[in-house]
Amino acid sequence: MKKLLLASAVAALSVSAANAAPTVYGKIFLTADYVDEELKGGNEKYDENGVEINSQGSRVGFKGSEPLSANTDVVYQLEYGIDVDGDDHQTFKNRDTYLGLKNNTFGEFRAGKNQSTTDYINNVVVNEGYWDNLGSTKLGDEQKVAALNMADSGRISNSIVWMAPKFDGVPVQFAAMYGNDDDYAGEKNTGWGASLMFDQGAGYTFGLAYEKDLNLRSDVEFQVFNADGSPKLEDGKKVYETKFNGGDLIRGTATLDLATFNSGFPVTLGALYQEADYDYGDKKEKGYVVSAQMGLTNFAKPATIYAQYNNTSNLYGQNGFDSDQIVVGGKYYYQKNMIAHAYIGQNDADYDNVDGKVFAVGGGLEYKF
Repeated sequence: MKKLLLASAVAALSVSAANAAPTVYGKIFLTADYVDEELKGGNEKYDENGVEINSQGSRVGFKGSEPLSANTDVVYQLEYGIDVDGDDHQTFKNRDTYLGLKNNTFGEFRAGKNQSTTDYINNVVVNEGYWDNLGSTKLGDEQKVAALNMADSGRISNSIVWMAPKFDGVPVQFAAMYGNDDDYAGEKNTGWGASLMFDQGAGYTFGLAYEKDLNLRSDVEFQVFNADGSPKLEDGKKVYETKFNGGDLIRGTATLDLATFNSGFPVTLGALYQEADYDYGDKKEKGYVVSAQMGLTNFAKPATIYAQYNNTSNLYGQNGFDSDQIVVGGKYYYQKNMIAHAYIGQNDADYDNVDGKVFAVGGGLEYKF
């Protein structure tokens, strides 16, 4: 009898430990890229080129769930980006990190740092490696030239996400988000968003997302002027005032898998259109992406090729600041978790008679675990 009780206790502990044990996952993605950057016009002149070793979205994470009751689970995820090539001062950077609850009736709630719901409908971008750059809207502090595109969806700190439960026979997924920026005081610095994805598994999808003061949230410095229009000075220096800048963003997406309708043509087409209305912008930023991806069958291993075109007008809400980008590339799957990449592309941007160009060709190896 004692042996039976002991065996039952060990089995119960084993089940409990198994439920509590997280899944460890991640990927290492390293590329070698030849990059040529040029900036011309006015008093600006910059031309640099060379080979770079880049870590592309490498990460490690821990995720899991454990029953809280018969119908509710505790869910969690801790995911961190890793700078494998070691050229960043911050080796680890948190990505999606949250604690939440999942219920079959009420859906799933996540609190922490979450990818914004605008990204939930983005199944159009196919670029990889160096050119997976949707969202570089302005030059960085240490960059003289950058490949610029429309505003993208990012991870929102201090946020809560609700994903509505899925119902049989209803091919839509709804999600909503609330975010609060603790760097600012006041209700005006909160934001929210929502997305709706239609996918009935028939070879086509449609998505629609709207957000306010989430991904467009940032600080903007404005020069201060006196009542007579002259610049305000302190100790002989111009005075600037920092203001909170937010805005509204709406995005729509659609994809079409031609293989569903013609098995001899394995091509997936995608289109994305977006408008971003910055609070302190001159005009709405408008952009679109079109992409195509095709599977290849004449290789020993699975392979795909892809092409993507990005076009943006009034970048960051600045009138006449435009860019376009074209990229082609391919992937070769040595195994499902070991993928070779190659790509070539160019981004052109112009503003106030200043033209910037970024050309890059490269490739690398991605390992998933």
